[in-house]
Amino acid sequence: MAKRSSSKNVGDLHRLLGELVLLRGHEPCTPTTLARKFGVSEKTIRRDIKKLSGTGFPVKFDRATARYRVESGTFLPAVQLTLDEALALIVICEDVAGRGQVSLLDPALGAMTKIESLLPQALRDELATVMDFVEVRLARSGGSGAESGHFATLRDAIVTQTVLRCQYRSLRGESPERSFEFEPYALWYGVRAWYVIGKHRRRGEVRALKLRRFLRIDRTATRFTRPRDFSVEAHLGNAWQMIRGSTEYDVELHFDAEFAETICETLWHKTQRVERLADGSALVKFRVAGLDEIVWWVLSMGGHCRVLAPRELADRVSKEAEAIRAKHSPPAKPRRKT
Repeated sequence: MAKRSSSKNVGDLHRLLGELVLLRGHEPCTPTTLARKFGVSEKTIRRDIKKLSGTGFPVKFDRATARYRVESGTFLPAVQLTLDEALALIVICEDVAGRGQVSLLDPALGAMTKIESLLPQALRDELATVMDFVEVRLARSGGSGAESGHFATLRDAIVTQTVLRCQYRSLRGESPERSFEFEPYALWYGVRAWYVIGKHRRRGEVRALKLRRFLRIDRTATRFTRPRDFSVEAHLGNAWQMIRGSTEYDVELHFDAEFAETICETLWHKTQRVERLADGSALVKFRVAGLDEIVWWVLSMGGHCRVLAPRELADRVSKEAEAIRAKHSPPAKPRRKT
């Protein structure tokens, strides 16, 4: 009985500390929201508020905002952040993680709430005003519950260097390939999705596999040793985005004056070199491993881009453009009989 009572006291203490953090944050804290957050009744929350007030933490109810809050300076020292530092953290946590633009970053919101609760009141007030006029929009990644479970399993296996037995669905929607053993080296987010990079034992090569395509991941009792020289940067090499081809190409593109400024404002690839021409157009050069990805990027530029080199890329762009033209051309009208 004493053990059960001790466990309950520890749980109550954790809840009270959690309530203190939230009460110093900027989110509305009512008995209803707190009860939902901590999985207890509103009666328990009111009792907690009374207990906090009685132990030296003056919790007050602000009728103007209809929320509880604890006075600034009553719990832990203020974090010494500048407005720019705090704004950067909030943008990353709330705009990027909170809106699902990069999946599986939900814990960032909890961390941000804790940090925010320690900021001086004046800084929090200033942040609340600035955040109304700052917004970041990225392509949403479309994560899933299964992906979240896979993320945790892979993260733990990377740390412990544990071999996994997996089933995976291929890109073309074919039937799942038979199970295989996999040595996970690193998690990587790119092109709207999370990937795990590691050694596919049956194929005998290092591959990047998309988390949402895993059908099953099971731990084994086997350990592996990650290569000391492995890094995500080295694995990707000069790939345009994530598919590294076996051959490297010196790509040279010409952009007309209408698109040149837009193209030159962005660093599209780490090897990028730009030469502005007198007529306002631009020559843009890259060193790229493989052409499978850059061909679609060139096509997305429409008629504003011309491939100067290599010939292989120009031919592939021309072939795909012709296929697009044929697919969108109106059907030929049948000839009238005379």
